[in-house]
Amino acid sequence: MSPGGKALAYILDDGTGYPRAVQRSLSRAGAGPLRMVDLPCTGPVRKLIHSADGHWLACEVAPGGGEHHQVWVVTTDPHDTAAHRVAAADDYATVELIGWDVNRVQLTATEADGTAHALIADPLSQYVIDLDARVGGHLVDSWKDAALLRVGPRGYRDMLLLRRDNRRSAQSDPHATTINPLLPNDTGATTDQGVILDQGYQHSSLLFPGLGLPKLHKDLDSVQALVRSDFDAKFPRLLGIESAREGIRFAIIAERPDCGLDEFALSYDQSTLAILWNNKGRSELQVMTLPDRTLHPPIELPGAVVSELSISTTGSLIAMTVQGPDVPPEVGLVNWREAHWTPLDHPDAIDGSTSDRRGTNEPDHVEFFARDGMPLSGWLYHPDESASRAARARRAGHGGGSGAQPALIYFHGGPEAQARPDYSFLFPALLEAGITVLAANVRGSGGSGRLFAHADDRYGRYAGINDAADCAAFLVREGYADPGRIACAGRSYGGYLTLACLTFHAETFAAGVAICGMSDLQSFYENTEPWIAVAAYTKYGHPDADRELLRDLSPIHRISELRAPLLVIHGRHDTNVPVSESEQVVESARAHGQKADLILFPDEGHEIVKRDNQRVLTEALRDWVLDAFATAGSPGTGSQ
Repeated sequence: MSPGGKALAYILDDGTGYPRAVQRSLSRAGAGPLRMVDLPCTGPVRKLIHSADGHWLACEVAPGGGEHHQVWVVTTDPHDTAAHRVAAADDYATVELIGWDVNRVQLTATEADGTAHALIADPLSQYVIDLDARVGGHLVDSWKDAALLRVGPRGYRDMLLLRRDNRRSAQSDPHATTINPLLPNDTGATTDQGVILDQGYQHSSLLFPGLGLPKLHKDLDSVQALVRSDFDAKFPRLLGIESAREGIRFAIIAERPDCGLDEFALSYDQSTLAILWNNKGRSELQVMTLPDRTLHPPIELPGAVVSELSISTTGSLIAMTVQGPDVPPEVGLVNWREAHWTPLDHPDAIDGSTSDRRGTNEPDHVEFFARDGMPLSGWLYHPDESASRAARARRAGHGGGSGAQPALIYFHGGPEAQARPDYSFLFPALLEAGITVLAANVRGSGGSGRLFAHADDRYGRYAGINDAADCAAFLVREGYADPGRIACAGRSYGGYLTLACLTFHAETFAAGVAICGMSDLQSFYENTEPWIAVAAYTKYGHPDADRELLRDLSPIHRISELRAPLLVIHGRHDTNVPVSESEQVVESARAHGQKADLILFPDEGHEIVKRDNQRVLTEALRDWVLDAFATAGSPGTGSQ
């Protein structure tokens, strides 16, 4: 949403190609006509943010669906078709859109060697200020003479405060800065999202009421910020922090003992906070008014999972994306004082954007234990009765039993991501084919606290792989699946876990489909983008210090154990998990006499985003596992 609440920009997937950017005006009468944002760059749009005055719209694009992103800026004038690329220097391998510092765009631009630059760029003059440069750095926010910088690898992320040193700036070094940690060290904590407060509005009374400090007083050495952090806590919470010459103090602005903070958005006038909680995968939206910190009751929304909060200047309107098992992602507005949800309507010309989107029934949230007592969970999707009868008839025709359903366990990426009751383009076809689906959260997944998220780090990976087999054991034990007809599939890390399932627990699975997954952790490190490799050391292990561990955890070195038919799917432009990871595992499986096939999409990257390609993927995965179920022998025999 534009800060003034008079316009909205969002990403539209109308099924005709890559998801693209559109703009619409907002008024009491509703949303105005669509304005397509034409960019001289072919690829899916990943992110959109308006400037403070609403005149500019910045767009992050992934050319060809790959990892080398670009940022383009356009005006919101419908008669102005010019697009300006920012931070286009050849030194930068990828550029990420962060936000706006008034009317200058905030960026993180990463070199090929992994050095990340925190930049502020003027979209017209192309003048760029380089605030900081370091491996693993990431700009979070900047305001006037201060900036927040995220540092550290995945799962161990701290935040630094960069401040212009006003006492030295008038002397010999006009660009002198001081850099200090925003919070004390807490190994294993993650502080990632944050916003610097405008000291001219509220000052200490906003975060630390009752201290008697005047609202308009401004200590040039004092900076306040709101951050999302699990510092000294099990779950992420919202902290208010003040860093001054005398030291640092923080206050807990919002927390819950049973779940964590997903994201937050602060209105420009600092009167209203939109807060999004993650309660076992379901989203709960609340509003807090400041400075009294009144937390209002949760707002009911039409979907189970909410993301991408955006709030108007005065906090009266909140825009967001909402989705659920039967609700494809849609954008809508909430007038929170009236608790009123308004979905955006779409003109007939693009009405096909959701017409071919099939949803699923509400899944069950299931909880069970791994073999070592670790609590696991997932979302269990049941086929309807007619699909179940058809599946039993198919099994009977192939000499199979007529008891429990065939099943597929689906693993999310990350591994820090989380299976949630959101929309899946893949699951409806599986359920219609009579296949039960378990979207699993094995150890290492997000949403269950920081200890659970770290439980698969390095040598914990073995236990995480065992969790996958324990998911299959749960399905059999509870009567949800036939033990001879359980398949596994997943994307990114989920693709790796699929390959690990088929080689570490070959007797458990009748088929597998790995999408953009790593087959060899050593070659992954050698061929992925350097900035991705550096961030992954804490999760998988270091390519030098942990060489033996990485080799032992790599499915390709256990490929002789493979028994089930393997389908591998990949996007040609993927440089996160290079295509060679899929090519080499298929070649190795075939060399060992196993059934393996490879599907490559020439116009995709690490995510399969085009609607036509998603259909091909879905049909291929469904047919692959159905064929394997039809020919599977008794448990432990693999495919015939």
